[in-house]
Amino acid sequence: MKMKDIDDALALLLDKLEAWGRHLVLMLPNIFVALIILVLTFIIARFIRGWIDKLTARFSHSKALNNLISTILYIAMVMVGFFFALQMLNLDKVVVSLLAGVGIIGLALGFAFQDIAANFISGVIIAIQRPFGVGDMIETNDYFGTIERITLRTIDVRQVTGELVRLPNKMVFENPTTNFSINGVRRIDLDVGISYGEDLERVQRVVIDALQEVKNRVKTRDIEVMYHEFGDSSINFKARFWITYSRQVDYVSAKSDAIIRIKKTFDANDILIPFPIRTLDFGIKGGEKLNEQLQSLNLSIKNGQQLRGSDNS
Repeated sequence: MKMKDIDDALALLLDKLEAWGRHLVLMLPNIFVALIILVLTFIIARFIRGWIDKLTARFSHSKALNNLISTILYIAMVMVGFFFALQMLNLDKVVVSLLAGVGIIGLALGFAFQDIAANFISGVIIAIQRPFGVGDMIETNDYFGTIERITLRTIDVRQVTGELVRLPNKMVFENPTTNFSINGVRRIDLDVGISYGEDLERVQRVVIDALQEVKNRVKTRDIEVMYHEFGDSSINFKARFWITYSRQVDYVSAKSDAIIRIKKTFDANDILIPFPIRTLDFGIKGGEKLNEQLQSLNLSIKNGQQLRGSDNS
Protein backbone atom coordinates (compact mmCIF):
# COMPACT_ATOMS: atom_id res chain seq x y z
CA MET A 1 0.00 0.00 0.00
CA LYS A 2 2.80 2.37 0.83
CA MET A 3 4.67 1.58 -2.38
CA LYS A 4 1.52 2.35 -4.35
CA ASP A 5 1.18 5.74 -2.66
CA ILE A 6 4.79 6.53 -3.46
CA ASP A 7 4.28 5.53 -7.10
CA ASP A 8 1.17 7.71 -7.35
CA ALA A 9 3.02 10.68 -5.86
CA LEU A 10 5.92 10.25 -8.26
CA ALA A 11 3.52 9.95 -11.19
CA LEU A 12 1.75 13.14 -10.10
CA LEU A 13 5.08 14.96 -9.76
CA LEU A 14 6.19 13.82 -13.20
CA ASP A 15 2.92 14.98 -14.71
CA LYS A 16 3.37 18.39 -13.08
CA LEU A 17 6.93 18.67 -14.33
CA GLU A 18 5.86 17.63 -17.81
CA ALA A 19 3.06 20.22 -17.81
CA TRP A 20 5.49 22.94 -16.62
CA GLY A 21 7.92 21.92 -19.32
CA ARG A 22 5.28 22.19 -22.04
CA HIS A 23 4.18 25.56 -20.61
CA LEU A 24 7.79 26.74 -20.55
CA VAL A 25 8.27 25.80 -24.18
CA LEU A 26 5.10 27.68 -25.08
CA MET A 27 6.29 30.69 -23.06
CA LEU A 28 9.78 30.80 -24.60
CA PRO A 29 8.82 33.47 -27.19
CA ASN A 30 7.24 35.61 -24.47
CA ILE A 31 10.30 35.16 -22.23
CA PHE A 32 12.56 36.17 -25.10
CA VAL A 33 10.45 39.29 -25.78
CA ALA A 34 10.41 40.15 -22.06
CA LEU A 35 14.21 39.94 -21.90
CA ILE A 36 14.47 42.19 -24.95
CA ILE A 37 12.11 44.69 -23.29
CA LEU A 38 14.25 44.71 -20.13
CA VAL A 39 17.50 45.19 -22.06
CA LEU A 40 16.03 48.00 -24.16
CA THR A 41 14.56 49.58 -21.02
CA PHE A 42 17.97 49.77 -19.31
CA ILE A 43 19.66 51.13 -22.45
CA ILE A 44 17.01 53.79 -23.08
CA ALA A 45 16.82 54.74 -19.37
CA ARG A 46 20.59 55.19 -19.22
CA PHE A 47 20.59 57.33 -22.35
CA ILE A 48 17.72 59.50 -21.11
CA ARG A 49 19.40 59.84 -17.69
CA GLY A 50 22.54 61.23 -19.31
CA TRP A 51 20.48 63.66 -21.37
CA ILE A 52 18.54 64.79 -18.27
CA ASP A 53 21.82 65.34 -16.37
CA LYS A 54 23.01 67.71 -19.09
CA LEU A 55 19.64 69.47 -19.26
CA THR A 56 19.25 70.02 -15.51
CA ALA A 57 22.84 71.28 -15.24
CA ARG A 58 21.81 74.27 -17.36
CA PHE A 59 19.04 75.30 -14.98
CA SER A 60 20.31 74.16 -11.59
CA HIS A 61 23.76 74.29 -10.01
CA SER A 62 22.83 71.88 -7.23
CA LYS A 63 24.48 68.53 -7.98
CA ALA A 64 22.42 66.80 -5.30
CA LEU A 65 19.12 68.00 -6.81
CA ASN A 66 20.20 67.17 -10.36
CA ASN A 67 21.24 63.68 -9.31
CA LEU A 68 17.94 63.22 -7.47
CA ILE A 69 15.86 64.17 -10.51
CA SER A 70 17.80 61.93 -12.89
CA THR A 71 17.75 58.99 -10.45
CA ILE A 72 13.98 59.22 -9.89
CA LEU A 73 13.29 59.31 -13.63
CA TYR A 74 15.73 56.47 -14.24
CA ILE A 75 14.05 54.25 -11.63
CA ALA A 76 10.59 55.16 -12.97
CA MET A 77 11.56 54.14 -16.52
CA VAL A 78 13.10 50.86 -15.31
CA MET A 79 9.95 50.06 -13.30
CA VAL A 80 7.74 50.71 -16.35
CA GLY A 81 9.86 48.37 -18.45
CA PHE A 82 9.80 45.75 -15.69
CA PHE A 83 5.98 45.87 -15.50
CA PHE A 84 5.71 45.50 -19.30
CA ALA A 85 7.98 42.46 -19.13
CA LEU A 86 5.78 40.87 -16.45
CA GLN A 87 2.70 41.48 -18.59
CA MET A 88 4.35 39.70 -21.50
CA LEU A 89 4.70 36.69 -19.18
CA ASN A 90 0.99 36.88 -18.25
CA LEU A 91 1.83 37.87 -14.69
CA ASP A 92 -0.69 40.72 -14.41
CA LYS A 93 -1.71 39.67 -10.92
CA VAL A 94 1.89 39.91 -9.82
CA VAL A 95 2.03 43.48 -11.16
CA VAL A 96 -1.10 44.45 -9.21
CA SER A 97 0.26 42.82 -6.05
CA LEU A 98 3.57 44.65 -6.44
CA LEU A 99 1.85 48.00 -6.90
CA ALA A 100 -0.33 47.39 -3.84
CA GLY A 101 2.72 46.34 -1.81
CA VAL A 102 4.67 49.40 -2.90
CA GLY A 103 1.78 51.65 -1.84
CA ILE A 104 1.46 50.05 1.59
CA ILE A 105 5.23 50.10 2.17
CA GLY A 106 5.42 53.74 1.06
CA LEU A 107 2.61 54.71 3.46
CA ALA A 108 4.28 52.90 6.37
CA LEU A 109 7.66 54.46 5.62
CA GLY A 110 6.04 57.88 5.34
CA PHE A 111 4.72 57.65 8.91
CA ALA A 112 7.91 56.09 10.28
CA PHE A 113 10.30 58.59 8.68
CA GLN A 114 8.17 61.73 8.48
CA ASP A 115 10.95 63.91 9.95
CA ILE A 116 13.46 62.59 7.43
CA ALA A 117 10.91 63.14 4.66
CA ALA A 118 10.30 66.71 5.87
CA ASN A 119 14.04 67.44 5.84
CA PHE A 120 14.32 65.88 2.38
CA ILE A 121 11.45 67.92 0.93
CA SER A 122 12.81 71.08 2.56
CA GLY A 123 16.20 70.33 1.02
CA VAL A 124 14.63 70.00 -2.43
CA ILE A 125 12.82 73.35 -2.05
CA ILE A 126 16.02 75.03 -0.80
CA ALA A 127 17.96 73.59 -3.74
CA ILE A 128 15.34 74.97 -6.17
CA GLN A 129 14.99 78.42 -4.59
CA ARG A 130 18.71 78.77 -3.74
CA PRO A 131 18.38 81.44 -1.01
CA PHE A 132 22.05 80.84 -0.16
CA GLY A 133 25.04 78.83 -1.36
CA VAL A 134 28.27 77.28 -0.15
CA GLY A 135 30.57 79.99 1.18
CA ASP A 136 27.78 82.39 2.18
CA MET A 137 27.71 83.91 5.66
CA ILE A 138 24.31 83.28 7.25
CA GLU A 139 22.57 83.56 10.61
CA THR A 140 19.75 81.15 11.45
CA ASN A 141 18.42 79.41 14.56
CA ASP A 142 20.88 81.42 16.72
CA TYR A 143 23.85 80.13 14.69
CA PHE A 144 26.14 82.47 12.75
CA GLY A 145 28.78 81.25 10.33
CA THR A 146 29.82 80.19 6.84
CA ILE A 147 28.04 77.45 4.88
CA GLU A 148 30.46 74.62 4.10
CA ARG A 149 28.12 71.99 2.64
CA ILE A 150 24.51 71.72 1.49
CA THR A 151 22.83 68.33 1.06
CA LEU A 152 19.23 67.29 0.60
CA ARG A 153 19.02 66.55 4.34
CA THR A 154 21.31 68.95 6.22
CA ILE A 155 23.27 72.21 5.97
CA ASP A 156 26.75 72.40 7.52
CA VAL A 157 27.58 75.81 9.03
CA ARG A 158 31.08 76.65 10.29
CA GLN A 159 30.66 79.21 13.08
CA VAL A 160 33.05 82.15 13.36
CA THR A 161 34.45 80.56 16.53
CA GLY A 162 35.34 77.37 14.64
CA GLU A 163 32.56 74.94 15.59
CA LEU A 164 30.80 72.99 12.85
CA VAL A 165 27.00 72.92 13.19
CA ARG A 166 24.91 70.50 11.12
CA LEU A 167 21.41 71.92 10.81
CA PRO A 168 18.45 69.88 9.49
CA ASN A 169 16.96 71.47 6.39
CA LYS A 170 13.53 71.64 8.05
CA MET A 171 14.88 73.98 10.78
CA VAL A 172 16.47 76.30 8.25
CA PHE A 173 13.45 76.27 5.93
CA GLU A 174 10.88 77.01 8.67
CA ASN A 175 12.85 79.70 10.55
CA PRO A 176 14.13 83.16 9.56
CA THR A 177 17.53 83.11 7.87
CA THR A 178 19.74 86.15 7.24
CA ASN A 179 22.18 85.93 4.33
CA PHE A 180 24.93 88.51 4.81
CA SER A 181 26.80 87.59 1.62
CA ILE A 182 24.04 87.72 -0.97
CA ASN A 183 24.68 91.36 -1.95
CA GLY A 184 28.44 91.39 -1.46
CA VAL A 185 28.22 94.57 0.65
CA ARG A 186 27.25 95.34 4.24
CA ARG A 187 26.61 98.50 6.22
CA ILE A 188 28.43 99.29 9.47
CA ASP A 189 26.57 101.36 12.09
CA LEU A 190 29.04 102.77 14.62
CA ASP A 191 27.71 104.40 17.81
CA VAL A 192 29.76 107.38 19.07
CA GLY A 193 29.19 110.00 21.78
CA ILE A 194 30.61 113.55 22.06
CA SER A 195 30.52 116.25 24.68
CA TYR A 196 27.60 118.68 24.93
CA GLY A 197 30.02 121.54 24.39
CA GLU A 198 31.14 120.46 20.90
CA ASP A 199 30.12 122.03 17.58
CA LEU A 200 27.90 119.29 16.12
CA GLU A 201 28.26 120.34 12.49
CA ARG A 202 32.05 120.49 12.84
CA VAL A 203 32.06 116.99 14.34
CA GLN A 204 30.06 115.72 11.37
CA ARG A 205 32.61 117.05 8.90
CA VAL A 206 35.56 115.71 10.92
CA VAL A 207 34.08 112.20 11.18
CA ILE A 208 33.20 112.03 7.47
CA ASP A 209 36.74 113.04 6.53
CA ALA A 210 38.19 110.48 8.97
CA LEU A 211 36.23 107.59 7.47
CA GLN A 212 37.04 108.21 3.81
CA GLU A 213 39.86 105.65 3.68
CA VAL A 214 38.44 102.94 5.94
CA LYS A 215 39.35 99.40 4.88
CA ASN A 216 37.07 97.86 2.21
CA ARG A 217 34.78 100.92 2.13
CA VAL A 218 32.45 101.19 -0.85
CA LYS A 219 33.35 104.64 -2.10
CA THR A 220 30.32 104.96 -4.35
CA ARG A 221 28.12 105.25 -1.24
CA ASP A 222 28.16 108.30 1.03
CA ILE A 223 29.25 108.25 4.66
CA GLU A 224 26.39 109.28 6.96
CA VAL A 225 26.73 110.87 10.40
CA MET A 226 23.34 111.15 12.09
CA TYR A 227 22.66 112.40 15.64
CA HIS A 228 19.93 110.39 17.31
CA GLU A 229 19.75 111.10 21.07
CA PHE A 230 20.76 113.23 24.06
CA GLY A 231 22.55 110.79 26.36
CA ASP A 232 23.25 111.04 30.09
CA SER A 233 26.66 112.61 29.51
CA SER A 234 26.97 112.91 25.73
CA ILE A 235 25.20 113.64 22.47
CA ASN A 236 25.17 110.35 20.58
CA PHE A 237 25.37 109.79 16.83
CA LYS A 238 25.71 106.94 14.36
CA ALA A 239 28.46 106.87 11.75
CA ARG A 240 27.18 104.70 8.88
CA PHE A 241 29.17 103.49 5.89
CA TRP A 242 29.20 100.51 3.51
CA ILE A 243 31.96 97.94 2.96
CA THR A 244 32.55 95.06 0.57
CA TYR A 245 31.71 91.87 2.43
CA SER A 246 32.51 88.22 1.85
CA ARG A 247 33.79 87.09 5.25
CA GLN A 248 33.12 88.18 8.82
CA VAL A 249 36.71 89.39 9.15
CA ASP A 250 35.91 92.07 6.54
CA TYR A 251 33.25 93.52 8.83
CA VAL A 252 35.26 93.25 12.05
CA SER A 253 38.47 94.75 10.61
CA ALA A 254 36.62 97.66 8.94
CA LYS A 255 34.77 98.49 12.16
CA SER A 256 38.00 98.39 14.16
CA ASP A 257 39.75 100.60 11.62
CA ALA A 258 36.88 103.12 11.80
CA ILE A 259 37.10 103.31 15.60
CA ILE A 260 40.86 103.92 15.44
CA ARG A 261 40.47 106.66 12.83
CA ILE A 262 37.70 108.45 14.73
CA LYS A 263 39.68 108.38 18.00
CA LYS A 264 42.82 109.77 16.33
CA THR A 265 40.83 112.49 14.59
CA PHE A 266 39.07 113.50 17.82
CA ASP A 267 42.42 113.72 19.61
CA ALA A 268 43.91 115.84 16.82
CA ASN A 269 40.92 118.22 16.82
CA ASP A 270 40.43 118.40 20.61
CA ILE A 271 36.99 116.79 20.41
CA LEU A 272 36.00 115.27 23.73
CA ILE A 273 34.44 111.84 24.17
CA PRO A 274 33.03 112.27 27.71
CA PHE A 275 33.13 109.67 30.44
CA PRO A 276 29.79 108.62 31.95
CA ILE A 277 28.79 110.91 34.85
CA ARG A 278 27.26 109.52 38.04
CA THR A 279 25.84 111.68 40.87
CA LEU A 280 26.04 110.22 44.39
CA ASP A 281 23.24 111.23 46.78
CA PHE A 282 24.34 111.49 50.45
CA GLY A 283 20.96 112.61 51.69
CA ILE A 284 21.99 116.31 51.85
CA LYS A 285 19.14 118.63 52.81
CA GLY A 286 18.50 121.66 50.66
CA GLY A 287 20.60 124.69 51.64
CA GLU A 288 23.02 122.82 53.91
CA LYS A 289 26.68 122.36 53.10
CA LEU A 290 28.31 118.95 52.84
CA ASN A 291 30.99 119.70 55.47
CA GLU A 292 28.30 120.71 57.99
CA GLN A 293 26.48 117.46 57.43
CA LEU A 294 29.70 115.49 57.90
CA GLN A 295 30.51 117.30 61.14
CA SER A 296 27.03 116.54 62.46
CA LEU A 297 27.42 112.89 61.48
CA ASN A 298 30.82 112.62 63.26
CA LEU A 299 29.39 114.27 66.40
CA SER A 300 26.55 111.73 66.49
CA ILE A 301 29.03 108.86 66.22
CA LYS A 302 31.16 110.23 69.10
CA ASN A 303 28.11 110.69 71.32
CA GLY A 304 27.04 107.16 70.67
CA GLN A 305 30.49 105.82 71.60
CA GLN A 306 30.51 107.86 74.86
CA LEU A 307 27.10 106.53 75.89
CA ARG A 308 28.21 102.94 75.34
CA GLY A 309 31.34 103.59 77.45
CA SER A 310 29.34 104.99 80.36
CA ASP A 311 26.97 102.04 80.29
CA ASN A 312 29.86 99.59 80.46
CA SER A 313 31.38 101.38 83.48
